[in-house]
This record gives sequence, structure tokens and C-alpha cells, in this order.
Amino acid sequence: MEQLPLFLNLRGRTVVLVGEGEAADAKARLITRAGGRIVPAWEEGASLAFVALDEGAEAAAAGLRARGLLVNVVDRPDLCDFTTPAIVDRAPVTIAIGTGGASAGLAKAIRQRIEALLPSRLGALATGLHAARGAMKARWPAAADRRRAIDAALATGGALDPLGADAADGVDNWLAGDIPVALARLETIRPTGADPDDLTLRAARLLGEADHIFHAATVPEAILDRARADAVRHIADAPPADPPPGLSLWIEPISL
Repeated sequence: MEQLPLFLNLRGRTVVLVGEGEAADAKARLITRAGGRIVPAWEEGASLAFVALDEGAEAAAAGLRARGLLVNVVDRPDLCDFTTPAIVDRAPVTIAIGTGGASAGLAKAIRQRIEALLPSRLGALATGLHAARGAMKARWPAAADRRRAIDAALATGGALDPLGADAADGVDNWLAGDIPVALARLETIRPTGADPDDLTLRAARLLGEADHIFHAATVPEAILDRARADAVRHIADAPPADPPPGLSLWIEPISL
């Protein structure tokens, strides 16, 4: 990962935008959509800056950076403290695609593919799940049980499959229904090498879903990085005889 992706709350915050023309207008629309307040030069309280200049961009960026601002210079990734991604907006769901400034065209092409996949009411599903947090905590007091129930509902073909046309209207019926308790389940994957791009689709999916990861100390970190960040990792010489509740994954050592 070459950049740390973050979602920044700009509502009511001051953002410097230096420049005019199409590029500056595009940044202005982005800032406005996020609720930011635009000023043309540094002022107290500003935290971010965008520079859209054909001439003098480097000097302008240096001056703003000296004021302690993080700066984005349009079409000059070498001068940027941060870059702006291509965005899929299904508020409150936001999907950002970045290439670290390598290719805005590629980010746009990926965004268009994702746009075509996601239903327009995906944001309504997120809003419904947020509104149901109290009811979910009451039904599943243990956080792990709650997460497994939600994961099962949001899985492909689940009661709240995000790609389903009616998922946004199904939260109440899901909570009122008979939801089975997740049993302990153990799966095994066999990486063929240290490159995570060589993982099968099944292996990549299981890494993204597992609650617990059991692995030898020799399994490459690049493979483990494909697992959920909140998955519990266990260094082990063999798969567990009695796996914990939820999905556990045993990663076999790589034979070189």
C-alpha cells in the first residue's frame, strides 16, 4: 500500500483552493459536496489546500505547506501530500478508488465498473443498519455474535445481500426472522507462492471473511495482509482441533 486511504470530515472546515478553470472548478465541486468552506488563500483554521495552476504551482504549494497545510497539486502527484480518488457515491456509503496519482484514467474506469454493479439504494441499506444498531445489540449482546450475524446477512445470497434489489427494505424482516447461530467452521487454503495475486478467488474470499487465521510463522506477511484487519491471528504448527466459533482459516505453509 503506497498511500493510507482516509475519509476526512470536511463539513464546516476551511479549505484553500488556489487557481481557476476547469480543474479548479472540479475541486470546488468536490469540496462543496463534502461540506467544506472554500477560500482562495491561506487563512487561520485552514487544514487542506488544493492548487490548480499551470504556472507557479510548486511555489504556491510550498508556501501553503509552510503554513502547515496538506496540499494537493492538480496533475502533479510528485508535489502532492495527498491525492483525491475516483468516487462512487451512495451516501452514506462512499467508495474511493486511488492509484497514488499513477493514472486518473484507470481510477475512473474502475469507478465506472463499480457504479454499474451497485444498486442506487445501497445508501438506504447502510442507513437502515445504522438505525437498527440498538435492536441488533439487544438480540446479540456479544460483539462477535453480532458481527457474524451481520456478515451472514450481507453475504452473497444473504437476507441483506448489498447487491440485492430489495435489501434496503429488508432490515426489519431480517431482525424479526429466525436467524441461526453461527457454528464453528474450519477451512483450509494452500497458497502456491508468496505473491498474494496468485491466490485463488476462493482463498481470497476466505481470507476476507475469516474471524480467526491460523498459520505457520513462515507464511508471508503479504498473504496475511489480505485477511481482515480485525481477524485474530494465531501462529500454529497445525490447524486447531477445536476451532472457535465462526469461520477459522488454516493457511498451509508454502512449499518452496
